[in-house]
Amino acid sequence: MQRLHLALRAAGIESTVLSAKPSSASRPPKHVLQFQRTLLERGVDRGLREASRFLGLSQAPDLSGHRLIQHPAYQAADILHIHSFFVFFSYLWLPRLTRHKPAILTLCDMWPYTGHCQYSYDCDRWKTGCGQCPYPESYPAIQRDGTALEWKLKQWAFQRSNLVVVTKSRWATEQVQQSMLGHFPHHRIYNGVDTQIFHPRDRQSCRQSLGLPLDRNILLFSASNLNNPRKGGDLLLQAIRELPQSVTANLLLLTIGRGGESLAQEVGIETVNLGYISDEQRLAHCYAAADLFLFPTRNELLGNVALESLACGTPVVAFKVGGVPDVVQHGLTGYLAEPENASDLCQGIQQLLTQPQLHQNMSRNGPERVKQEFSLEVAVQKYTNLYHSLLAEAELRQNTLLPV
Repeated sequence: MQRLHLALRAAGIESTVLSAKPSSASRPPKHVLQFQRTLLERGVDRGLREASRFLGLSQAPDLSGHRLIQHPAYQAADILHIHSFFVFFSYLWLPRLTRHKPAILTLCDMWPYTGHCQYSYDCDRWKTGCGQCPYPESYPAIQRDGTALEWKLKQWAFQRSNLVVVTKSRWATEQVQQSMLGHFPHHRIYNGVDTQIFHPRDRQSCRQSLGLPLDRNILLFSASNLNNPRKGGDLLLQAIRELPQSVTANLLLLTIGRGGESLAQEVGIETVNLGYISDEQRLAHCYAAADLFLFPTRNELLGNVALESLACGTPVVAFKVGGVPDVVQHGLTGYLAEPENASDLCQGIQQLLTQPQLHQNMSRNGPERVKQEFSLEVAVQKYTNLYHSLLAEAELRQNTLLPV
């Protein structure tokens, strides 16, 4: 979202970000909505949180939406573009927030239309009303099953809201069409990759800068939390263990993210963990230094890290789940294994490591496709077109309502 915000400003769009958390000091300043709550407001919010926890709701109603409506940035805006509101304001405020100005909701996960979870895996109760949740421990975890109630509350809010929905993949579009958001107009706009940062680089030079061996086959696995079950670290371990000794003898696993130490103890091959990396230039060097990027996620709306890897010329081995097939073209930019099939994932790793010409072709195809379909410039142009169309529709409605 921050990347899109800066790109929109560079393109001449007056974009302002309201966030629940202050921006990093290393980034350009942005408006930050920091609530100055009175003692009474704090007491009310605390009581609402306790009541929500008792009812098994993943988000508590609060007074944040009222403060947002009063914020000068909201009042001055022509368009409200919502990216994530789980920790920012209650969905119960959406009818008021979207009443008097065009509003866009870009979906970052499934949470807006489920009874509590960000990803539902094999559960489709969200299509009809949730309840009897099979995954109460799925983030955000709930202590009691209030999923049916929360689903009804969300449905109530969305039925009274005026929104245009943006999805990030074909899979996400299909999900939305079957959800409580299905009646809204929707558009598919992929996340934009900054190809000025994420682009092919000399592999050996990148390895030298990171202190990595020059003569090894390097597999890269990256996630904010490598131990998150949804990210598929257990399936990655199974796949690597099935590789023949002729492949693993010259193999090194490079990990980025929290939890790499425990993974290193189990994988059975040499591992280098670089921890969490926020610097995008360093991250791009990591992608370019690797021979393959492993993306064993069990579900994903799109897959930004896979896109960034392809932009850097590193093929991706992943499962055919969620929005991943939008990113990885099987046989052209990477290998798509059958879901949950570690042996198939192993086959993909082995195939791309042992067929140099195939690997070379994929390394060339990836950056070209990202530039054509997933670049930041493409995303900015599509959002700009959407903004202009919404403003034109709003002006037409306003003129229609004016007395003659």
